[in-house]
Amino acid sequence: MIRLWLHSLVLLLFAAFPAAAAEEPAGYRESEYRAEVPATLSGATVVSTEAAHALWKTGQVAFIDVLPRPPKPANLPEGTVWNEKPRLSIPSSLWLPNVGYGKLADVMQDYFRTGLEKATGGDKDRSVLFFCLDGCWMSWNAGKRALEYGYTHVFWYPQGTDGWAAAGYPTERVEPEPGGR
Repeated sequence: MIRLWLHSLVLLLFAAFPAAAAEEPAGYRESEYRAEVPATLSGATVVSTEAAHALWKTGQVAFIDVLPRPPKPANLPEGTVWNEKPRLSIPSSLWLPNVGYGKLADVMQDYFRTGLEKATGGDKDRSVLFFCLDGCWMSWNAGKRALEYGYTHVFWYPQGTDGWAAAGYPTERVEPEPGGR
C-alpha cells in the first residue's frame, strides 16, 4: 500500500524534463561525468526536485549520495595536512562515494552492494533514490547498477544536491560510509 502511494505521489509531482537531454546509453557512462544527462533511466523513475522532496518527507525511501571523494593532491609538500571539503547533502542520506564510475573494481562493487543492503535493510523491493550533483552521470550509473543488482524501486534525481539546495531544502554535513575508496 505504501509503495502504491509513493508511486502515485511521484507521478503527481513528476516534472517534465527538457527534450534536449542526452540519449540514454546502453551501458555505463565512463568519462565526462559532468555533462548533459538523459531524461530517462530505463527501469527507474526519474524525479524532479519537488518529487524528491516529497519522497524524502515520507521517510520511506533510502537516499543514496554517490558524489565522489576528491583525491588527495599528489604534489602536497611533506607534512601538509589534507582536509577534504565538507559534503553537504540531503539529510539522512547515505554517502557512498565513488560508486558511480562506469567501471568499478570488485572491492567497490562489494562496497556498493554492502551500502545498498545497509540503506534498504536488505530489502531489494525497498524504494531507493540516487543523486549526486546537477548533471552528474555518477548517479545515473549508480541507479543503473542498482537495477542490475535486482533493486526493483529505483528513483533517479538528476538535479541532485544542487537542485535541492537551490529550492531551499535543508542539507547537512555527511561523512562517507566507511570501506570505500
